[in-house]
Amino acid sequence: MLTKFSIKNNILTLSILVVLILGGISVFEDMPRDDMPAFLIRYMSVVTTYPGASPERIENLISDKIEKVAQEVPEVDYITSESRTGISIVSISLKESITKLQPVFDRLRRKIEGIQSELPDGASVTIDDEVGDVFGIIVGLTAEGYSDAEIKEIAEEVRDELIKLPEAAKVEISGYQNEKIYVEFNDAKFAEIGLTKAKLSDYISRTNIIIPGGEIKIGDQRIILEPTGNFEGISDIEDIIISSMNGRVLLLKDVATIRRGYEEPRKRLVRINGVPGVSIAVNLKKEGNIINLGRQVDQKIEELKQIYPYGVEFERISSQDLIVEKSVNDFLGNLLQAVVVVLAVMLVFLGLRTGVIVASLIPSAIVLTLLLMSVAGTGLNQVTLASLIIALGMLVDNAIVMSESIMVKMETGKSGYDAAIESAKELSLPLLTSSITTSAAFMAFFLAESVMGEIMGNIFIVVSFALMGSWFLTLTVITLFCARGLRIKSKEPSKTGIFDRLAVKYRRALFACLKWPTLTVGVIFLLFIGSLFLIRSVPFIFMPKSDKAIVTVNFELPIGTAIERTLASVEQIERFIAGNLMLDNGNEGVVTWSSYIGEGAPKYDLGYNPPESSPNAAHILINTSSDPANDRVIQALDRFIFNTFPDAQFRVSRLISGGGSVNPIEVRLSGRDLDTLYRISEMVKEKLRQISGTKNVTDNWGMKSKKLIIQIQPDKARLAGVSNQDIALSLQTILSGSQTGSFRTGDKTLPIILRNEAADTLSVEDLETINIYAQQSGKSVSLKQVADIQVVWQPTKIIRRDQSRTITIESDLMPGFTAGQVTGVLLPWLSDQSVKWGPGYSFELGGDAEGSADAMGAVAKKLPVSLFIIVLVLIGQFNSIRKPLIIMLSIPLGLIGVILGVFITGSYMGFMAFLGIISLAGIVINNAIVLLDRIDIEENEFEKPAALAIIDAGTQRFRPILLTTATTSLGLIPLWIGGGLMWEPMAISIIFGLLFATVLTLVFVPVLYRILFRVSYKDFSL
Repeated sequence: MLTKFSIKNNILTLSILVVLILGGISVFEDMPRDDMPAFLIRYMSVVTTYPGASPERIENLISDKIEKVAQEVPEVDYITSESRTGISIVSISLKESITKLQPVFDRLRRKIEGIQSELPDGASVTIDDEVGDVFGIIVGLTAEGYSDAEIKEIAEEVRDELIKLPEAAKVEISGYQNEKIYVEFNDAKFAEIGLTKAKLSDYISRTNIIIPGGEIKIGDQRIILEPTGNFEGISDIEDIIISSMNGRVLLLKDVATIRRGYEEPRKRLVRINGVPGVSIAVNLKKEGNIINLGRQVDQKIEELKQIYPYGVEFERISSQDLIVEKSVNDFLGNLLQAVVVVLAVMLVFLGLRTGVIVASLIPSAIVLTLLLMSVAGTGLNQVTLASLIIALGMLVDNAIVMSESIMVKMETGKSGYDAAIESAKELSLPLLTSSITTSAAFMAFFLAESVMGEIMGNIFIVVSFALMGSWFLTLTVITLFCARGLRIKSKEPSKTGIFDRLAVKYRRALFACLKWPTLTVGVIFLLFIGSLFLIRSVPFIFMPKSDKAIVTVNFELPIGTAIERTLASVEQIERFIAGNLMLDNGNEGVVTWSSYIGEGAPKYDLGYNPPESSPNAAHILINTSSDPANDRVIQALDRFIFNTFPDAQFRVSRLISGGGSVNPIEVRLSGRDLDTLYRISEMVKEKLRQISGTKNVTDNWGMKSKKLIIQIQPDKARLAGVSNQDIALSLQTILSGSQTGSFRTGDKTLPIILRNEAADTLSVEDLETINIYAQQSGKSVSLKQVADIQVVWQPTKIIRRDQSRTITIESDLMPGFTAGQVTGVLLPWLSDQSVKWGPGYSFELGGDAEGSADAMGAVAKKLPVSLFIIVLVLIGQFNSIRKPLIIMLSIPLGLIGVILGVFITGSYMGFMAFLGIISLAGIVINNAIVLLDRIDIEENEFEKPAALAIIDAGTQRFRPILLTTATTSLGLIPLWIGGGLMWEPMAISIIFGLLFATVLTLVFVPVLYRILFRVSYKDFSL
């Protein structure tokens, strides 16, 4: 027997304990640390560019084909596509039950690659299945007075240094401008000398040789030949000989301007605290330590600062390592406070000697749990540390029950050794059963096939480690300490006083309840019904926003807006931040910020998904001094952007918590006809704006935009000797430019772009007069001779979900309002209106409504597994159906305390409160098992009448159950106060629920036992 072995081999037992403690302490420093547990990003994107094509053409020719082939993979959950002018973005999301992503991504990749031949010529496909990589550390680089090329060169040198860091996996640079070689021509000059763009492109291509020359055999050797015909400098391009049609020989520089420059128009810009620069983002290695990576990056940057001259500045603009360090330290502080509270409770209520013995279990069990977590690859984060706090009160329960039993037996005259052996024999199975059933209550979260399951499933792992470790230590170390350390000659002082007086009053109250069982059950049932009515007054929030000191601004002007205007708008916002919102002596505020124009930021947080590049969009990442400063910054920026940019769609918000929704309110409208969808969406937006609590009501399609259609006249084109391809290529070369070769310089390859020198200044009237060249004949005609130009309005983008055109209406919430309040008003209206939309048009709710249903539904699906295990273990423990039934009937009644607590404290119901209810169920089961087991002992071993056995068992377990309630409730107070908005409702649910659950265990369980086992109290008296 384990207990007997540990007591007899006490030196070995203590040695093993010391080794375990030292092992746990040694692994603590090296354990991975993060803010929240990582979860899989089951998502890949397929981006296809097809320049010039309209959204509807992109939808039909590209997006539709990719969607259909992706839908064939059974692991796919849903597919969304965004078709914009010249680009298709298809996002493929896998089912949350899929854990091995790469094989599925590989199959999707092969299927998509297999249909590329069916896509239009000129379509370029990029498949990305690494969208989940988080770049938690971002360094901003500015160098005023340096050229873009010099800044890029410095950034690349920094990247090469950072990638060598032990904890770094990837390093990416954002915001640099790509260089190009521009060959700019004049249409009139070309017409004068009879030169066509096709011939000019051919001259450049034939002169610039960048192909191998083959090999030659000399004797027994093969020598590689390398032609030197490629361009060595700009002058080589300028000196290309051009033979015009009238026989004159000219150089390229005589008919065109050749220059080296940056891509025009600029596609992406990064600004650091209002200064142009670039960002360098660092990704952590798998199983790495983000805090260590942060220290390594800081050290390397300090070294680099000594190398680069004045003017080159580095600024941290995303510091996930500091966030994680603060989060982990705060939760370690909460854990330490909880440990101190529980230790104090033990010492006060159990006396010094017994209190010290029981309290010794706490650090031992925590260190053992950390060791098991390290072996299992589970790191330190908010969830795992909160799990330790939750388990704290539960794990001492084993030691309390065991020490109580040993003391009682020693008071009867038994030796410490015999009392420990007998107590372990009696309690090992009940304590194991209670530990297993308590752990099983959390199993549904571990098994849930959802993101929230991946995040919160860690609670099951940690609580299981803690409880099983506690059970093991109780049977070995605690029994050893009790056998060797307790000295019982008569009743200890701790056995008298407040607990004795309370026990006497409880005994009388229990007797009264047992005499009136129907009334007792009826009152509890009425309280339960009343609490269900009270829940209507409690707000429901699926997941609160993050309390990190970060504010984000997503800013979008109408599609088609030039990046120059987007940049000017962002500069206005930056000036407002610098002038009004900065941290100063009087106010909390902004510490640093970075702006990303034309593209999203690197993925700096799991809750942020960078959008595809777009010149009309910008993202601003703002670091504030504290979470309270977020509210001030959000409100001020909301007002400023709303008043300053009436045509902008924007969202100023906190980051979302893990597993939460980006938009609290979302309505997806699906149908076929574009005009009908637009009309319905305007109705829904107008209704949303009328509902109290909504703000920034927008949709994800935007307004229609103007488009010029070149309507080719086939007969006229045929007579002029030009083809449709001639027209398209001529337009592309003149307006956008076309690549006609490459220029190598050092280790860089720059594209050579042929374009009209007046491309950026052409008007619609100029467009009619541009020359269209026939590639075969070399003849040219003006565009208006072969085509008509029409102005039409088109959707800026077409978004589909599962192959149906879908407009998503989005809305933020004003402070003090919840998504449930808004959808409660909106949903009935939508149901009434949708019948008027006609067949083929439908709606569904997204946002918090969908996220909550999915997350809680995934857990609910697995609850039967937890219940089955619990019931099975209980039946095995008691060899009875009625006793497990008593326990299971008592669990739902814990909601009375939960709802009352949330209502009194002004907190909210949501996923975390749901988690608290599940945790509460485990504690209720634990207490009920110990009480019912004691009734069995009183009845069978001490041969007492059932009526007396129930009362004596309740009295016997009165102190251990109260102590469990006290240690668990008081231990959770630091999490309630210091755990932030996310953990507050869970802590409140357990604390208040447990206070009422104690009454359930001590009163309802005995009364229900009396009813089901038909115990009579007719002639019984105390």
